[in-house]
Amino acid sequence: MLPLHMPLSAITAERRSRFDNSSPLTRSLTRGVCRMLTEIGYGPLTEFRLPNRRRCDVIGLGSANEFVIVEVKSSVADFRGDAKWPEYIPYCDKFYFAVPESFPADILPEDCGYMIADSYGAAIRREASDQPLATLRRRRQMLRFALTASERLNRLSDPRS
Repeated sequence: MLPLHMPLSAITAERRSRFDNSSPLTRSLTRGVCRMLTEIGYGPLTEFRLPNRRRCDVIGLGSANEFVIVEVKSSVADFRGDAKWPEYIPYCDKFYFAVPESFPADILPEDCGYMIADSYGAAIRREASDQPLATLRRRRQMLRFALTASERLNRLSDPRS
């Protein structure tokens, strides 16, 4: 957890370093997922911090105010070594795994959606079940999403902020 008194530039560098430390395959899959979400009408954000202090790989907000979370898994070892993903489910209407084409999809949980991704896009192979967010949680998360997106957009035009 980052201290509240840490300057925004340090927070930005810390977030960037986490993403930069991910494997080239993970970055490639994440890019493809974001492209696909954009194509189907979602606004995606990567490395989004949830209220439970977990950081999801990709979250998308759709035009009907629905949230989708996509957990990117580059390998079987990556999937088996991560026990945090169930903690993301209460913060989305739909939950997916994004995996490369060579990934054995039969090891993914049946109750989660999954998609095949590469650096150019992604395709949903199993639709996620609908699990509507509570109204208050949705409202709070929309505000956090908007503020995070605004902060990131502002950094593009003013790197000091």
